[in-house]
Amino acid sequence: MSRKPIIADVARLAGVSSATVDRVLNNRGSVAPEKEARVLSAARRLKLDRNLNRRYSRVLRIAVLIQSAANPFHEALRAAFASVSRAYADLNLQFLIHHIAPGDARGIAAAVKDVAERHDGLILSSPDDARISAAIRQTAKRIPVVALATDLPDSGRALFVGPDDRAGGRVAGDLMGRFLGDAGGEIAMIAGLLSVVGQKAREVGFRAVLAERYPGCGLSAVFQSGENAEQAGLLALQAITDNPGIRGIYHTTSGASEVVAAIAAARRAHAIVLISHELTAERRALLKARAIDAIIDQNPELEVRAAVEQMARLLGRMEGAPASVTTPVQIYSPENV
Repeated sequence: MSRKPIIADVARLAGVSSATVDRVLNNRGSVAPEKEARVLSAARRLKLDRNLNRRYSRVLRIAVLIQSAANPFHEALRAAFASVSRAYADLNLQFLIHHIAPGDARGIAAAVKDVAERHDGLILSSPDDARISAAIRQTAKRIPVVALATDLPDSGRALFVGPDDRAGGRVAGDLMGRFLGDAGGEIAMIAGLLSVVGQKAREVGFRAVLAERYPGCGLSAVFQSGENAEQAGLLALQAITDNPGIRGIYHTTSGASEVVAAIAAARRAHAIVLISHELTAERRALLKARAIDAIIDQNPELEVRAAVEQMARLLGRMEGAPASVTTPVQIYSPENV
């Protein structure tokens, strides 16, 4: 029968002294973070017979840059960070939420540069802008950066966690085409900011599937609300008023209630197909009431969990190679909400 591993075995595997292993496993501190990570990884690999939870002596601070609670999806991200960080308390990672204004590229770039001075990692969900990308490239030289929910592909970020939004747009287009049927019709899209890579990808996917499969349907207008809920409602009302032929609205931003109210104000309730994204509490109620026909949800808690795990790998606090993660989406109707 093989013997149980001892501290000397862990020291050999981790490439440190037995004294260092003793300090880490008995939580005495004064060990460099990278050595601490190697010791804990080696102890787990050797299945050392002791509780290794809550053994990281140093708290690592992770900045999270997202929009305020005015955007319900970003509020869901904030809530997910609170619950997921509790589930991974043994990693000793502290997630600090900083709110950004989506239309303020200069302010976002400044925030990205600022967090590099005081944090050990950065997770952000941001529009794509040359100033922001330049700030991320500079920050990524000091700390790992993870793009969340929408990618920043030319920014030098370490990896991306989120959905395939082009595929999500295709799903929305396929649903819209099926709902409108043989009669087809014109469709308006209410986006937040097309500088957000994910929202632009949704438009591209939506257009593509209509062209391929539903020639009777056409995306006749695309509006940008600037992620403002009230503006989304006003734009929906404008689209319906200016074009009585509108039979569908594809909504990808804040303001679902406002868009529903605009459809009702135009006396087109149940005459216009409305497809949206993100199953927030507000949209769940609207879907149940059949004011929204379908919702494509990307599960913010699942995204945050994956982002936390990948950040932990980038920082050496979880085993495995860090990598981008494509998260799945789910379709909800009034029957399965």
